[in-house]
Amino acid sequence: MTSEDTFLVKPKRWENNEQTPRSPGKTTVTKRSLRMPSRKPVIRQTTTDKATARPAASRPAAYQPASALWSVFRPANAPHAFRSTSPTDAAAWQNSTRAELARCIGLDTIARIHDAGTGREGSASAADPRGPARRATEAKPPRARVIERVEKPDYVREKVVLTIGRKTSMPVYLLLPKNATSPPPVVVAFHGHGYGVKDIVGLWEDGAERDTPDGYHRDFAVELCRMGFAVAAPEISCFGERQTDFSYLNTTIGQPVPTTCAHTAMLAFHLGISVVGLRVHDGVRLVDYLETRKDIDAARLGAMGISGGGMHTFFSTCLDPRISACVVSGYFAGFRNSILAMHHCPCNFVPGLAEFGEMADLAGLIAPRPMLVEAGTYDPIFPIDAVKAEVKRARAVFGAFGARDAVQTDYFEGRHRISGRRAYGFLAEKLGLT
Repeated sequence: MTSEDTFLVKPKRWENNEQTPRSPGKTTVTKRSLRMPSRKPVIRQTTTDKATARPAASRPAAYQPASALWSVFRPANAPHAFRSTSPTDAAAWQNSTRAELARCIGLDTIARIHDAGTGREGSASAADPRGPARRATEAKPPRARVIERVEKPDYVREKVVLTIGRKTSMPVYLLLPKNATSPPPVVVAFHGHGYGVKDIVGLWEDGAERDTPDGYHRDFAVELCRMGFAVAAPEISCFGERQTDFSYLNTTIGQPVPTTCAHTAMLAFHLGISVVGLRVHDGVRLVDYLETRKDIDAARLGAMGISGGGMHTFFSTCLDPRISACVVSGYFAGFRNSILAMHHCPCNFVPGLAEFGEMADLAGLIAPRPMLVEAGTYDPIFPIDAVKAEVKRARAVFGAFGARDAVQTDYFEGRHRISGRRAYGFLAEKLGLT
């Protein structure tokens, strides 16, 4: 099966809180093709001009711009798609493609933006795709301020603010297990869409403490810490404390208030960069900081995230070789059958990313490092059959590195949420948590 022959499996009813089917044994499951249309896709549009409105099905395909765009997305023909058949060729592809991907998402430009006026213009810093050796000699770690320290029964939660650019700071929650007898391995935890990082570290949106996991994130950063990991959970750009206030657009000109992801993506595209690039840059600078901490072992570094955080985890691991293992949850369904098949937040998109083929091709930048793909069997926005097809392709890519079995999976019964059933143990094994 190729990524062009997958189906969306969609249940009829959902449980609001647990995000699993109400009655798994009685759920009606339907399949509908999400294949890229090659001839006459139905692109539904609305118009206020009743005289010119026509039913979507009767509009000529040639009138619909998306029809032509669908037809040219051919991942197998992409110039940077993975085609290597030997470890030597695969390593050469990896080196050149990592540099091209860094360019595509705008890392060089982003580094210049953040370094402007600091005297560090042109340094490799977070943009260099060649790995930690060059960064260690040319990039200074970000300045850090610990602004909060909370004692929990079994761990300590610090809130650290990192200065990652001349005009940019990033809040990070660092969870440290109390029972550690030596510096523990560390996992960078990336949250998805929602109210921000608080939702994975045991806090409500208003900052109140909670003891029971809630929502689709299931406080996975806390769960990892309770296993014995140090966990670094950053506030991803455009969420929580890192939102931009656009309320003035409503009060001054009556426009609906846009999401900060959408508006930041617009600005990024205009500058020739991307939100993906901004977030990868933030993640790399976070790792630069973690390497300065004496109370954690940053040489044993993992990453885990769901949804938008799964995207963050995936691209960060592709571009930062310091990450030794990763868990990509609620994301790895291929571009064709997820973000290109239905409405998704603009933060998912990168101009020119089609040059790299599909997610499975990009996964070659992670190989041979271990990757676990976590997916709910009833996830409506990252369909399970599409995930399985993409995993099959990714294993073939990893096979060229002699590491086919490094791609592992957890397909759990449920919707778009963290499972952790296999993910936590996977990270413990791969990062040497004892």
